[in-house]
Amino acid sequence: TPGLRQRAERGEVLFGTVDSFLTWRLTGGRQHVTDYSNASRTLMYNIHTLDWDDELLRLLDVPRAMLPRVLDSSGMFGETDPQWFGRGIPITGIAGDQQAATFGQACFDQGDAKNTYGTGCFLLMNTGEVPVPSQNNLVTTIGWGLNGRVTYCLEGSVFVAGAVVQWLRDGLGVIRESAEVERLAAQVTDSDGVYIVPAFVGLGAPHWDPYARGAIFGLTRGTTAAHLARAAVESMAFQSRDLLEAMQKDAGVPLAVLKVDGGATVNNELLQFQADIVNAPVERPQVSETTALGAAYLAGLAVGYWTDTEEVARNWRLDRRFEPAMEEAERESRYTRWRKAVERSLHWEER
Repeated sequence: TPGLRQRAERGEVLFGTVDSFLTWRLTGGRQHVTDYSNASRTLMYNIHTLDWDDELLRLLDVPRAMLPRVLDSSGMFGETDPQWFGRGIPITGIAGDQQAATFGQACFDQGDAKNTYGTGCFLLMNTGEVPVPSQNNLVTTIGWGLNGRVTYCLEGSVFVAGAVVQWLRDGLGVIRESAEVERLAAQVTDSDGVYIVPAFVGLGAPHWDPYARGAIFGLTRGTTAAHLARAAVESMAFQSRDLLEAMQKDAGVPLAVLKVDGGATVNNELLQFQADIVNAPVERPQVSETTALGAAYLAGLAVGYWTDTEEVARNWRLDRRFEPAMEEAERESRYTRWRKAVERSLHWEER
């Protein structure tokens, strides 16, 4: 478009994340803002200096004038235009999806971790007020900004978690409804040596191999639908342990407890095996929609509905705690075979 570049350099054409666009629209075009957590995922923001990075902007040829102001995740971002709700309503909380979930799980101390089980898995660990550069293929990100102080996290993303259950239903016809997988998996005490590596679209963290492909190992004439269901469920927990192994190496902090949320956490078989395979308690909260809860907490803190994070943490309520019950030798034997299965799935496709 002729003249578009010049308009961008004058700040007449704007660029931002989804929250920036929503805020801009809700405020009637008066506020072009975002928060630290969203800015940190644009590949243009310096998470150390807390400013847009001039070197990256030059590399990507993006004019600074078109980018939003970056603010704390909890604070006054603006007021909605009266055309939307009849009066101005303060916008006081903005955060990225998984960062908001981490806040909603009250992971406020260094070493606190949460795992969200949806189509994929997203595991974040609070690393405190100093960013920890990952040496194990994780993402170093900003968790949130609060009262002028920034909290950093390590994040690992798994591409296929709950989606493997959808594949059992839609691809193989092993189950008719996703909820059936827990009942079917519970019919056997283990997978009888069957391992499913659900690398349908490659493998995410910590492997980052787009050429990996899904595979099933250990099939025998004795393998049943129940064993396949259990192997599918266990694959979610194994991939989560892969992430935790990398995180603990990077952060140097042992895992005390893993908080969990997301649709798949209704599956008790999954959560018990997760506790077993990481050898740490797994806690499921009463409120599973922790992303929305975290955004609400950030907004409420800004207007004084909650006083501080200590009060927020007291609101966290336990639904069920899963304690590890597997013997060490069995746990490590199973995980070793999982790693062997993953190794054989890597680099399957030609580059």
